[in-house]
Amino acid sequence: SLTVSLFAIAASFCQAQEKVPLWPEGKTPYAKPVDQETGSPLFQPYLTSGKDKHNGAAVVVCPGGGYGGLAKDHEGRQIALWFNERGVSAYVLQYRLGPDAHHYPTQLADVQRAIRLARSRAEDDGIDPKRIGVMGFSAGGHLASMAATLFEEEAYPASDAVDEVSARPDFAVLCYPVINMVDKEIGHGGSRRNLLGPENADDDEKAKHVSSDLNVTANTPPTFLFHTQEDSAVPVENSIRFFSAMNREGIAGEMHIFQKGPHGVGLYLGDPVLRHWSRLLDLWLKNNAFYSGPQARTALKGKIHLDEEMVSWGSLTFYPEDESAPVTTVRVRRGNFSAKESDGPVLGKSRVVFEGSIWEETGDEADRV
Repeated sequence: SLTVSLFAIAASFCQAQEKVPLWPEGKTPYAKPVDQETGSPLFQPYLTSGKDKHNGAAVVVCPGGGYGGLAKDHEGRQIALWFNERGVSAYVLQYRLGPDAHHYPTQLADVQRAIRLARSRAEDDGIDPKRIGVMGFSAGGHLASMAATLFEEEAYPASDAVDEVSARPDFAVLCYPVINMVDKEIGHGGSRRNLLGPENADDDEKAKHVSSDLNVTANTPPTFLFHTQEDSAVPVENSIRFFSAMNREGIAGEMHIFQKGPHGVGLYLGDPVLRHWSRLLDLWLKNNAFYSGPQARTALKGKIHLDEEMVSWGSLTFYPEDESAPVTTVRVRRGNFSAKESDGPVLGKSRVVFEGSIWEETGDEADRV
């Protein structure tokens, strides 16, 4: 017999602000009559400005759904609340969909406008216009990847001052993303049909244009990717190809592939293993200064001995007094440590933790103590 105990973990409550249309009434590009029923493109702000936890960073969140729907809760609202808990404001994007006869470049237009609108509201919303990222899941991950690679493409005609603002995200987070639209072995057919439309679904040239692994350049922002090896809906090769393209172009980033886990998990906080992907994202954002903004650092060089014994191998980790600032670890070898300024700890007070080995010489041998 199997006994199951169910329990709930309550998330901190944060009041979402009123939804904001991406364009003024009558100005939305590619508008269709059906939009009167399904709603025009918009985003819903979840702002941290004025709250205890507030660091000025922001992110536009693109829920998944194969370009045929929107997973607004576990890939939208829950993600916004997760960011709010870390002092980051979020804008959950409601972009237009294939079943409503909206096809490329409409979706790219929506995400470009959302990033521009968030950046143009920076002063009012209390965010740093130089720390605005984009995040997406599944097909929303594809949309976020297009935002990170096609931000210079004119996806729609400019209409006002907002469109004079940059659409380039400062960082990107791609979660089990659809990336390649050409290779049928790894592609997601539903996303391709909904994005390109029935008349272009078999057009490989158009599919190639929106295959984000082929569009990575030296200007692509730092990117974090998360996927599972078991994902049968969107194969992990999608993330691998994007990360490989990043590596070729010298783009900073991380990719985390978990062995177990289905597609479309969201935060998946109930899973004792997979839940850690969001902790890894948290550390990546923090240590790349997206929480704190640029920090002045200092070079280091010195020696360390404990109880007059040589430290053979170890590390010194600097934990800044400002908890939003990057944590820095410096390697210790044979008692010596050094770091150039770009890799050194941030200026200011830090708690320093040493971890490692001390060696005692005994004849011709060395013993670890």
